[in-house]
Amino acid sequence: MDARDRLIVGLDIPTVSEARAIVKTLGEEISFYKIGYQLAFAGGLELARDLVADGKKIFLDMKLLDIDNTVAKGVENIVKMGVSMLTLHAYPKAMRAAVEAARGSDLCLLGVTVLTSMDEADLIDAGYEYDPHTLVLRRAEQARAAGMGGIVCSAAESSAVRKIVGPDMAVVTPGIRPAGAEAGDQKRVVTPADAIRAGSSHLVVARPIVKAPDPKAAAQAILAEMQGAL
Repeated sequence: MDARDRLIVGLDIPTVSEARAIVKTLGEEISFYKIGYQLAFAGGLELARDLVADGKKIFLDMKLLDIDNTVAKGVENIVKMGVSMLTLHAYPKAMRAAVEAARGSDLCLLGVTVLTSMDEADLIDAGYEYDPHTLVLRRAEQARAAGMGGIVCSAAESSAVRKIVGPDMAVVTPGIRPAGAEAGDQKRVVTPADAIRAGSSHLVVARPIVKAPDPKAAAQAILAEMQGAL
Protein backbone atom coordinates (compact mmCIF):
# COMPACT_ATOMS: atom_id res chain seq x y z
CA MET A 1 0.00 0.00 0.00
CA ASP A 2 1.10 3.55 -0.65
CA ALA A 3 0.28 6.47 1.61
CA ARG A 4 -3.16 7.03 0.05
CA ASP A 5 -4.22 3.55 1.15
CA ARG A 6 -3.03 4.25 4.68
CA LEU A 7 -4.41 7.73 5.45
CA ILE A 8 -7.94 7.81 6.90
CA VAL A 9 -9.46 11.28 7.17
CA GLY A 10 -11.76 11.63 10.15
CA LEU A 11 -14.99 13.40 9.27
CA ASP A 12 -15.32 14.70 12.83
CA ILE A 13 -17.69 17.49 11.84
CA PRO A 14 -21.31 18.17 12.78
CA THR A 15 -23.28 17.94 9.54
CA VAL A 16 -23.48 15.80 6.44
CA SER A 17 -23.36 18.89 4.22
CA GLU A 18 -20.04 19.93 5.75
CA ALA A 19 -18.74 16.39 5.38
CA ARG A 20 -19.72 16.25 1.73
CA ALA A 21 -17.97 19.58 1.18
CA ILE A 22 -14.76 18.22 2.72
CA VAL A 23 -14.94 15.07 0.60
CA LYS A 24 -15.46 17.18 -2.53
CA THR A 25 -12.54 19.46 -1.60
CA LEU A 26 -10.17 16.55 -1.02
CA GLY A 27 -11.23 14.88 -4.25
CA GLU A 28 -9.08 12.02 -5.48
CA GLU A 29 -6.36 12.75 -2.92
CA ILE A 30 -8.26 10.82 -0.24
CA SER A 31 -10.01 7.48 -0.65
CA PHE A 32 -10.60 6.51 3.00
CA TYR A 33 -12.82 8.30 5.55
CA LYS A 34 -13.77 7.74 9.19
CA ILE A 35 -17.30 8.35 10.41
CA GLY A 36 -17.82 8.41 14.18
CA TYR A 37 -20.53 9.29 16.66
CA GLN A 38 -20.83 13.00 15.89
CA LEU A 39 -21.60 12.56 12.22
CA ALA A 40 -23.31 9.16 12.53
CA PHE A 41 -26.12 10.69 14.56
CA ALA A 42 -26.61 13.48 12.01
CA GLY A 43 -27.13 11.32 8.93
CA GLY A 44 -23.62 9.95 8.69
CA LEU A 45 -24.67 6.33 8.27
CA GLU A 46 -26.48 7.17 5.05
CA LEU A 47 -23.46 9.22 4.00
CA ALA A 48 -21.32 6.15 4.63
CA ARG A 49 -23.47 4.14 2.23
CA ASP A 50 -23.26 6.90 -0.37
CA LEU A 51 -19.48 7.14 -0.11
CA VAL A 52 -19.12 3.38 -0.42
CA ALA A 53 -21.27 3.54 -3.55
CA ASP A 54 -18.91 6.24 -4.86
CA GLY A 55 -15.92 3.93 -4.42
CA LYS A 56 -14.61 5.34 -1.12
CA LYS A 57 -13.59 3.22 1.83
CA ILE A 58 -15.26 3.84 5.19
CA PHE A 59 -13.95 3.28 8.69
CA LEU A 60 -17.07 3.18 10.89
CA ASP A 61 -15.90 4.19 14.37
CA MET A 62 -18.76 2.94 16.54
CA LYS A 63 -16.71 1.33 19.36
CA LEU A 64 -19.37 -1.32 19.91
CA LEU A 65 -19.71 -2.98 23.31
CA ASP A 66 -22.75 -4.89 24.52
CA ILE A 67 -23.93 -8.42 25.21
CA ASP A 68 -22.73 -10.95 22.65
CA ASN A 69 -26.00 -11.28 20.73
CA THR A 70 -26.45 -7.52 20.41
CA VAL A 71 -22.90 -7.06 19.15
CA ALA A 72 -23.33 -9.91 16.66
CA LYS A 73 -26.63 -8.59 15.27
CA GLY A 74 -25.16 -5.10 14.92
CA VAL A 75 -22.13 -6.43 13.06
CA GLU A 76 -24.33 -8.49 10.72
CA ASN A 77 -26.12 -5.32 9.59
CA ILE A 78 -22.92 -3.29 9.36
CA VAL A 79 -21.46 -5.94 7.04
CA LYS A 80 -24.38 -5.23 4.68
CA MET A 81 -23.37 -1.55 4.50
CA GLY A 82 -20.15 -2.42 2.68
CA VAL A 83 -17.85 -0.45 4.99
CA SER A 84 -14.20 -1.49 5.26
CA MET A 85 -13.46 -1.14 8.98
CA LEU A 86 -15.46 -1.20 12.21
CA THR A 87 -14.33 -0.59 15.78
CA LEU A 88 -15.42 -2.29 18.96
CA HIS A 89 -13.97 -2.14 22.44
CA ALA A 90 -11.42 -4.92 22.85
CA TYR A 91 -13.32 -7.02 25.37
CA PRO A 92 -12.73 -10.72 24.59
CA LYS A 93 -16.37 -11.86 24.52
CA ALA A 94 -17.48 -8.94 22.36
CA MET A 95 -14.60 -9.51 19.95
CA ARG A 96 -15.37 -13.21 19.58
CA ALA A 97 -19.05 -12.48 18.90
CA ALA A 98 -18.16 -9.86 16.30
CA VAL A 99 -15.63 -12.09 14.53
CA GLU A 100 -18.19 -14.87 14.20
CA ALA A 101 -20.83 -12.43 12.89
CA ALA A 102 -18.45 -10.99 10.28
CA ARG A 103 -17.07 -14.35 9.15
CA GLY A 104 -16.93 -14.65 5.36
CA SER A 105 -17.10 -10.89 4.77
CA ASP A 106 -14.39 -8.35 3.93
CA LEU A 107 -15.10 -6.26 7.05
CA CYS A 108 -11.95 -5.58 9.08
CA LEU A 109 -12.83 -5.59 12.78
CA LEU A 110 -10.66 -3.38 14.95
CA GLY A 111 -10.26 -3.73 18.70
CA VAL A 112 -10.00 -0.40 20.52
CA THR A 113 -7.37 -0.84 23.24
CA VAL A 114 -6.98 2.42 25.19
CA LEU A 115 -8.31 5.73 23.92
CA THR A 116 -5.55 8.16 22.94
CA SER A 117 -7.23 10.82 25.08
CA MET A 118 -6.52 8.73 28.21
CA ASP A 119 -3.37 8.56 30.31
CA GLU A 120 -2.50 6.53 33.41
CA ALA A 121 -4.43 8.81 35.77
CA ASP A 122 -7.52 8.43 33.60
CA LEU A 123 -7.26 4.65 33.70
CA ILE A 124 -6.93 4.70 37.49
CA ASP A 125 -10.05 6.87 37.70
CA ALA A 126 -11.85 4.32 35.51
CA GLY A 127 -10.89 1.48 37.85
CA TYR A 128 -8.20 -0.22 35.78
CA GLU A 129 -5.17 -1.73 37.46
CA TYR A 130 -2.95 -1.44 34.38
CA ASP A 131 -1.03 1.49 32.97
CA PRO A 132 -1.91 2.37 29.35
CA HIS A 133 1.01 0.51 27.77
CA THR A 134 0.36 -2.71 29.67
CA LEU A 135 -3.37 -2.63 28.97
CA VAL A 136 -2.81 -1.98 25.26
CA LEU A 137 -0.51 -5.00 24.96
CA ARG A 138 -2.89 -7.23 26.91
CA ARG A 139 -5.78 -6.28 24.66
CA ALA A 140 -3.66 -6.72 21.54
CA GLU A 141 -2.98 -10.30 22.59
CA GLN A 142 -6.69 -10.87 23.21
CA ALA A 143 -7.63 -9.36 19.84
CA ARG A 144 -5.19 -11.63 18.02
CA ALA A 145 -6.55 -14.66 19.88
CA ALA A 146 -10.13 -13.68 18.99
CA GLY A 147 -9.30 -13.48 15.26
CA MET A 148 -9.76 -9.73 14.90
CA GLY A 149 -8.56 -7.90 11.81
CA GLY A 150 -6.61 -5.27 13.69
CA ILE A 151 -6.04 -3.01 16.65
CA VAL A 152 -6.59 0.67 17.37
CA CYS A 153 -3.89 2.15 19.59
CA SER A 154 -1.67 5.15 20.02
CA ALA A 155 1.32 5.19 17.69
CA ALA A 156 3.40 5.31 20.87
CA GLU A 157 2.46 1.64 21.28
CA SER A 158 2.54 0.65 17.60
CA SER A 159 5.97 -0.95 17.67
CA ALA A 160 5.20 -3.10 20.70
CA VAL A 161 1.75 -4.01 19.35
CA ARG A 162 3.18 -4.97 15.97
CA LYS A 163 5.46 -7.49 17.66
CA ILE A 164 2.41 -9.10 19.27
CA VAL A 165 -0.03 -9.12 16.35
CA GLY A 166 2.45 -9.90 13.58
CA PRO A 167 2.69 -8.45 10.08
CA ASP A 168 -0.81 -9.11 8.81
CA MET A 169 -3.15 -7.44 11.31
CA ALA A 170 -3.95 -3.75 10.88
CA VAL A 171 -2.54 -1.33 13.44
CA VAL A 172 -4.65 1.82 13.18
CA THR A 173 -3.50 4.90 15.05
CA PRO A 174 -5.47 8.06 15.83
CA GLY A 175 -3.94 10.96 17.73
CA ILE A 176 -1.74 11.82 14.74
CA ARG A 177 -0.47 15.37 14.65
CA PRO A 178 1.98 16.85 12.12
CA ALA A 179 4.95 18.63 13.65
CA GLY A 180 3.83 21.97 15.11
CA ALA A 181 0.12 21.08 15.24
CA GLU A 182 -1.85 21.50 18.46
CA ALA A 183 -2.52 18.29 20.42
CA GLY A 184 -6.10 19.32 21.27
CA ASP A 185 -7.70 16.77 23.62
CA GLN A 186 -5.21 14.05 22.71
CA LYS A 187 -2.63 13.14 25.35
CA ARG A 188 -0.48 10.62 23.44
CA VAL A 189 0.26 12.06 19.99
CA VAL A 190 2.82 11.14 17.32
CA THR A 191 3.77 12.61 13.94
CA PRO A 192 2.71 10.79 10.74
CA ALA A 193 6.24 9.75 9.81
CA ASP A 194 7.03 8.42 13.28
CA ALA A 195 3.78 6.46 13.34
CA ILE A 196 4.58 4.75 10.03
CA ARG A 197 8.11 3.94 11.15
CA ALA A 198 6.74 2.49 14.39
CA GLY A 199 4.62 -0.05 12.54
CA SER A 200 1.23 1.62 12.09
CA SER A 201 -0.58 0.41 8.99
CA HIS A 202 -3.21 3.18 8.91
CA LEU A 203 -3.27 6.71 10.34
CA VAL A 204 -6.46 8.53 11.32
CA VAL A 205 -6.18 12.30 10.94
CA ALA A 206 -9.13 14.62 11.51
CA ARG A 207 -8.65 18.18 12.78
CA PRO A 208 -5.25 18.83 11.15
CA ILE A 209 -7.00 18.26 7.80
CA VAL A 210 -10.70 19.09 8.15
CA LYS A 211 -10.06 22.25 10.21
CA ALA A 212 -7.12 23.45 8.13
CA PRO A 213 -7.45 26.67 6.09
CA ASP A 214 -6.63 24.55 3.02
CA PRO A 215 -7.68 20.94 3.75
CA LYS A 216 -6.36 19.58 0.46
CA ALA A 217 -2.91 21.10 0.98
CA ALA A 218 -2.86 19.79 4.55
CA ALA A 219 -3.74 16.30 3.34
CA GLN A 220 -1.09 16.43 0.63
CA ALA A 221 1.57 17.44 3.16
CA ILE A 222 0.65 14.55 5.46
CA LEU A 223 0.62 12.10 2.55
CA ALA A 224 4.08 13.29 1.51
CA GLU A 225 5.39 12.88 5.06
CA MET A 226 3.92 9.37 5.24
CA GLN A 227 5.26 8.39 1.83
CA GLY A 228 8.73 9.52 2.84
CA ALA A 229 8.59 7.16 5.82
CA LEU A 230 7.41 4.12 3.86
